[in-house]
Amino acid sequence: MSYTEIIIAVQRQQAEPLSDALMEAGALSVSVEDADEGTAAEQPLFGEPGMEPASAWENSRIVALVGADADAAAVVAEAATMLGLEQAPGFTLRSVAEQDWVRLTQSQFDPIKVGRNIWVVPSWHQAPDPAALVLELDPGLAFGTGSHPTTRLCMEWLEQHAPVGKNVLDYGCGSGILAIVAHKLGAAEVQGVDIDEQAVESARFNAQRNASDIAFFEPEEFASLATGRQYDVVVANILSNPLKLMAPMLCQRVAPGGSLLLSGVLERQADELIAAYAPYLQLGVWAAHDGWVALAGSRGH
Repeated sequence: MSYTEIIIAVQRQQAEPLSDALMEAGALSVSVEDADEGTAAEQPLFGEPGMEPASAWENSRIVALVGADADAAAVVAEAATMLGLEQAPGFTLRSVAEQDWVRLTQSQFDPIKVGRNIWVVPSWHQAPDPAALVLELDPGLAFGTGSHPTTRLCMEWLEQHAPVGKNVLDYGCGSGILAIVAHKLGAAEVQGVDIDEQAVESARFNAQRNASDIAFFEPEEFASLATGRQYDVVVANILSNPLKLMAPMLCQRVAPGGSLLLSGVLERQADELIAAYAPYLQLGVWAAHDGWVALAGSRGH
């Protein structure tokens, strides 16, 4: 099937409502781009962890995808009517060549090597080194494919501190990748927790695919089933603000002599987080990568 892109130049405040209206009017997908891309006025658009980024650029460009036989003018006019605009915005059209979109998307995700001997391999690839610790994991709705620095830092720590025969808790498990790594590195028991129901389902699927017997829970279920339970290793790859709030709870989950590993922390946030955990457990910066850090510490006997 062939497609057409409808391209509309808008100001920041118009980008989100017009995008929503175009979807309601029949667009198959809508994206917002920097209209100044490639010029001296181009600007990055990032949000701090725990904060919502700006939804668009000051000078934005909406790109709406429709079928090649769709009436683009009618789609734009209907969207304008929904927003109560007196006049539909101007637009240009661009043809999109027919492609194998599945293959094109898959081509963007290659196997990722982490640490000394870990490979994260999408299901459509062969493992580069079958003798390595191989995780079969596809990009999906739940966070965690090994590409983000915080995930890599946690995987590298687990590899260097292999939890052989230990019990491990992955709090904020996302895709389940860290729990699966811990299981494959010899952990006797692994459990994972996430507030997102979709993440829990994704983690269960990924664990089954990787022949890893891991129990995943949402927080309420975990709290009722594991009252007072402590773990030899507790890993939490989340963000600085929730990690600070969870300091008492996470530290209580660490068994005497056990280890706590935290990530999702920017380098400039490290001292503040270390101070938040100081009343319960002494943490230090274990390693840093691309502006992110992993903090680690042990609980005394």
